[in-house]
Amino acid sequence: MPAPSHGQILARLGVHCVVTTGMAGFPAYWPRRPLPRPEWHLQAARGHSVAGLDVRGGHDDLCSIQQETRMNIPTKMQGLALLNDGYSKTPATQELDNLSPFIELRELDVPQPGPGFALVKVARAAVNPSDAAFIKGVYGQARVAGQAAGFEGTGTVVAGDTPLLGQRVSFFAAGSGSWAEYCLAPIHMLIPLRPDLRDEDAAGLIVNPLTAVAMFDIAREDGADSFVITAAGSQLGKFLIGLGRDNGIGALAVIRRGQQEAALRELGAADVLVTEGDGLAARIDALFQAHSPRVLLDAVGDQISADLFFAMPERARWISYGRLAPKPPVLTQLPQFIFKQKQIEGFWLAAWLRNTAPEKIGAVVQEVQARFAEGKWRTDITASLPLGEVMQALPAAYAAKDSKVLIQP
Repeated sequence: MPAPSHGQILARLGVHCVVTTGMAGFPAYWPRRPLPRPEWHLQAARGHSVAGLDVRGGHDDLCSIQQETRMNIPTKMQGLALLNDGYSKTPATQELDNLSPFIELRELDVPQPGPGFALVKVARAAVNPSDAAFIKGVYGQARVAGQAAGFEGTGTVVAGDTPLLGQRVSFFAAGSGSWAEYCLAPIHMLIPLRPDLRDEDAAGLIVNPLTAVAMFDIAREDGADSFVITAAGSQLGKFLIGLGRDNGIGALAVIRRGQQEAALRELGAADVLVTEGDGLAARIDALFQAHSPRVLLDAVGDQISADLFFAMPERARWISYGRLAPKPPVLTQLPQFIFKQKQIEGFWLAAWLRNTAPEKIGAVVQEVQARFAEGKWRTDITASLPLGEVMQALPAAYAAKDSKVLIQP
């Protein structure tokens, strides 16, 4: 019987999410302390038996892959390079009306992976609100002019000291971003993929899916029969609706436009609140007479978010994980924090990763891949844009908020 490939070994082991930080250029999404390597990574790297599979001789296979891939790596690539350093001194929204002040398409050197890094040939890269904030200089990570933008994507590992060489992975880029033909990713942040996972889902496997599962756990642990989601027509909102449906906890979807209502009900939303039009206060009261949620998962941060929160029952929690609204809300009912024991808090994936055991993170990644592969989740794609079309076409495609835009080098 032929020796199993590294991909077969990892597939039989399941999905293992290994997350470490501490090196320069790591994205702010990731924790600032190292997490221990799973034993499978150490064993596979040393050519030992893993999960009953004999992988002795794996070092020779790795060297062969390295030699083959090294011959095929160019020295130059196309990428969308940052035009500015550091942070912006002026506030900015997460809209992408015009990219030219922030990035440009240019020829770049293919980055060379140093110790602890892998070079990934990018198949598809995601465009997230965090990317929009980052290129504008209003994210929690400083820009480096001349580097390629882009945090997240999927592709094939083509260089680096890792048993995942030649394998398809999801990744979070660091030092040289994913909006390019090649990017750098910390080896311990590579996620090996199931063979039945679509590239469209793999490109956005980290930010939205992990956030959805982590925040849904907050709602589940609260013990109420329902929870509220603003911007519910977004990709993350749809993931949360699916989790509520499958776990018997009603997702109350809040959207601006009535055109989305039927689709969200079909996905499994327990109720839908459309905010446009007159009589919103009465509709909010009716919603909370029918349901008693105590968790508001909010990506918007506008006055409607505040009004929802103050209309919710005692001990309600307003969990902010985004700031889509350009204008902050006015908090008009402060006594509720005292007499109704309500609270406002934030959710940041980086903090969740810092405070969550590696085994739990691995289990969540495995669950996320399974949900995509089994059809419980699906990434809706507005457009998949070649690099050469991004500057012109991305603003219009990104304006369609109900689905995701991908970049395909």
